[in-house]
Amino acid sequence: MSELPDYVSGDAARPVPTGPLLEVTDLSISFASPRGLVRAVNGVSFRVERGRTIGIVGESGSGKTVLSRSIMNLLPTQTTRRSGSVRFDGREILGLDAHDMRSLWGAEMAMVFQDPMTSLNPVVKIGRQITESLRLHLELGRADAVKRAVELLESVGIPEPGRRIREYPHQLSGGMRQRVVIAIALACDPRLLLADEPTTALDVTVQAQILDLLARAQAERHMTMLLVTHDLGVVANRTDEILVMYAGQVVERAPTWRLFADYRMPYTEALMRSIPRIEQPSHTRLLTVPGRPPDLIDPPSGCPFAPRCAYAQDRCTLEAPPLIPADTPGHDYACWYPVGSDEGAAALAVNRRLGRIQAGADPTDVVA
Repeated sequence: MSELPDYVSGDAARPVPTGPLLEVTDLSISFASPRGLVRAVNGVSFRVERGRTIGIVGESGSGKTVLSRSIMNLLPTQTTRRSGSVRFDGREILGLDAHDMRSLWGAEMAMVFQDPMTSLNPVVKIGRQITESLRLHLELGRADAVKRAVELLESVGIPEPGRRIREYPHQLSGGMRQRVVIAIALACDPRLLLADEPTTALDVTVQAQILDLLARAQAERHMTMLLVTHDLGVVANRTDEILVMYAGQVVERAPTWRLFADYRMPYTEALMRSIPRIEQPSHTRLLTVPGRPPDLIDPPSGCPFAPRCAYAQDRCTLEAPPLIPADTPGHDYACWYPVGSDEGAAALAVNRRLGRIQAGADPTDVVA
């Protein structure tokens, strides 16, 4: 097992830092394209306290991966337009070039990518891919770096680590490749870990093992973690707070327990309904979010979710709702007719009477 940072192991000479480790303020990311600007992230703000885990949830195209990569400054510079602020431990890092970020990548912040087959170099052995950051940031000699690489592979549950470091990525299974990616990310004990869909294309038993591994590593190292996923079930018991994203915007955020107990945004409700339930009979058709995400080059006026929303009224197509606070501190949502409110119930009844609700969109089709 790799050695823990001093503030985890209890070194009294080094005080535990306080305050947020990551602060994102009014972040917007756009990409130039032949058709115009793609507004992938639009005015996102949040903060993450040290040692906390935040879930970022949304379907494909919601902007969650672009958000995580922009925090790491991994977006192409020529075609990307940025505005807003990203502060890491009080330091502004948005827009830093690769030379300035090199001291942070691996040592202070690291990322677990969703596809280990493309994030690992297929022509370089596993051992060299792990020892590279160890030798760069920790200045370990070759023998010490190899020894630590073996320990890291063992810590993430890879059998025969001494043999595996001499193998290439294609010689490992998908689950083992993802464990290697996690070992690389944890090698230098970063303070911030971003996990972007870390269980994609893995079977359910391996998914649980990977998520347990990340949770254990986060707790042991007192890391701050952003867990990016399309599946609310993944973040249900593994995060302190959840941000729900749609069309590049945060449409609801709340402490995890609160979001599951009292979600207010219809998009969050649609994501909840799409989670498979153990009490359902075999071969039950899974519920999906009807319609399709908006065109981020030419988004609709008003609420971007309105064309797919069972609660939408005329106001929703004309005026975009801001994030407003709910009754519980830290719970905000963007909706004119929120779930569970008198206004929402009335809007749903009107749409049902007028036949406006798309097939599969009616929340009363299934008991929550």
